Amino acid sequence: MGILFIVATPIGNLQDITLRAIEVLKREEYIACEDTRMAARLLRHIGIRGDKMLVSYFEHNEEKRIPNIINVLKNGKNVALISDAGTPGISDPGFRLIRAVLREGIRVEAIPGPSALTTALVASGLPTDKFLFLGFLPLKEGNRIRLLQNLKKGLKLIESTVIIYESPHKIVKNLKSIMDVFGDIEITVARELTKIYEEVRTENVSVFITKYSENKPKGELVVLFTIKDLNPS
Repeated sequence: MGILFIVATPIGNLQDITLRAIEVLKREEYIACEDTRMAARLLRHIGIRGDKMLVSYFEHNEEKRIPNIINVLKNGKNVALISDAGTPGISDPGFRLIRAVLREGIRVEAIPGPSALTTALVASGLPTDKFLFLGFLPLKEGNRIRLLQNLKKGLKLIESTVIIYESPHKIVKNLKSIMDVFGDIEITVARELTKIYEEVRTENVSVFITKYSENKPKGELVVLFTIKDLNPS
């Protein structure tokens, strides 16, 4: 049987791709990717112009694609899995494919590299010994508030740095939910990581709410915070 390679790709700066990732992408014929156009752009950047089988794999077609990819692997062909940016499986449907492949007894090999999660964490200056990654917050306000309230209870037991992924069009309402639950705490927002206009800034939640209400940010964002001396309420 073949091997499923989980290949991390740049989150912004294309120079961040690893030598090992380039080797795998050059060698393997089948590449499962979120967006075939973005994948083709990356391949051109690293000098890959030969024939590659780019298979689209994203949230809305995963049920159909997983059996097809497993069939390729069972026929002895390797498959490289990439996301639009960063490490596959982190807040994207890649984990479902990985899980299904493992259940079939097929080998999985991770090719480590860029991730917005760890990049934002180490650049924030917040504690890195314990951290809690929430991915994207729930869309519905009620579900979002409940999650944050449960988080607040958990942080009383284990003090951790909290990491949340954010999109530009949801950032303001989600920051308002954070302020509703935690108050006007100090947070760090990282955006445009590894790009020309990279920004890692620490301010109170209210400052970011005002800023992004007036000027919608561009690109994906990462929100980080840690809580000390929470009230027992």
